[in-house]
Amino acid sequence: MSVLVVGLSHKSAPVAILELTAVSGDPLAKLIHDIAQAEPVAETFVVSTCNRVEVYADVDRFHAGVTAICELLGRYCGVAPAELTQHLYVHYEDRAVNHLLAVTSGLDSTVVGEGQILGQVRSALKLADELGTTGRVLRDLGRTALRTGKRVRTETDVNRAGASLVSVAIELAAAELSAPDISGRTVLVVGAGSMSALAATTAARAGAARIVVANRTRKHAERLAASLATETETETATPTASTTVSATAVGLADLRQAIAAADVVISCTGASGHVITEDLIQERTSTSPLILLDLALPRDVEPAVAGLPGVTVIGMDRLSEHGTVVAASDMAAVRAIIESELAAYQLANDAAAVAPTVVALRAKAAKVVDAELARLAGRLSGDGLSGHALDEIAQTVRRVVDKLLHAPTVRVKELAGSPGGEEYAAALRVLFDLDPRAVEAVTRAATEQEGSQ
Repeated sequence: MSVLVVGLSHKSAPVAILELTAVSGDPLAKLIHDIAQAEPVAETFVVSTCNRVEVYADVDRFHAGVTAICELLGRYCGVAPAELTQHLYVHYEDRAVNHLLAVTSGLDSTVVGEGQILGQVRSALKLADELGTTGRVLRDLGRTALRTGKRVRTETDVNRAGASLVSVAIELAAAELSAPDISGRTVLVVGAGSMSALAATTAARAGAARIVVANRTRKHAERLAASLATETETETATPTASTTVSATAVGLADLRQAIAAADVVISCTGASGHVITEDLIQERTSTSPLILLDLALPRDVEPAVAGLPGVTVIGMDRLSEHGTVVAASDMAAVRAIIESELAAYQLANDAAAVAPTVVALRAKAAKVVDAELARLAGRLSGDGLSGHALDEIAQTVRRVVDKLLHAPTVRVKELAGSPGGEEYAAALRVLFDLDPRAVEAVTRAATEQEGSQ
């Protein structure tokens, strides 16, 4: 089995295609289930964000795996295969692993170094685990990716250099308002999910005087608004009227009035249709500029809104043009972490591949030792040897065998990652006349144990 990734992102596809391929909720769960049921696929998880859809799978055949995944992606996204495939990229084995480590580190994000992707990969792995579509291979890969992402953010400054997508969007909004920041502005956040929470928190930290959260389920909006006010007060050493943000909540029925009172609107609902339409905006009587930050895919803002006077729409297509410059030293440090984690992952995988042979060899040696000790005990039964003496003999024999096997078993694991590494394990099986069924039994037992966890 080998790791395969098939996907598309802001680097390979325009926003229009990313909108069509965005999948979440029940459709995402069904997509993961169907991919897992595909004949070449043993395990799978899907990373689906506003900037990428990537299918990771453990497959037994490369071409069959790519074909099956492409067909399912096209079916769920409603995109013709010919149109979809021109935007897809495929990585296999070590390149697939390296790609995931780079993604989780933030190197492949719209804004290099942003930290949200780490949580998104964690959520993708958690969902797949809940659906029962991951096993030892992808769980190990996932743990490696999350560890790599954490190391990158604690051992380098790339996270500070790479501001979040929301931060960049707010900076662009301030520029459109001809201001250094959004201090004193009213910000409307449409949606109450994780992305909306990030948007509201970032706007508060950027100096917004008033934040209004609008959501279909009002109690969710109220919860976000309450947590926002509490967090802002906690982070402010000496809260004053000018530093504590005013946070309120409204339902979508009040969206028209909320937009009319806002300077900046940040929308990221994940809805299947447009949430902010032309008729909601065109009756606006204020002559002050209105900045709409559309962070959703599919887009929340109707395209016609961009043509209204005094209105500026900043979407994912424009945000993708504003990557963050990361210092060369930070990039080198990140790549060094990725390389070390990749090498450790490869070494562990290679060692795991020869482990059944090592276990079978030690099991055969133990069986031989037990048989010889039993025969020796029978022959010496009339010689008056104490039980203690027999135990000492048994321990000595086992120590000798363990020492003889230690060097070859450790060395075969070390050599497993070298060119032709599998030949060393094969040589052990031949030299010690190991029963192939014994090796297969060890492998099968490990797989069954993993599956029961």
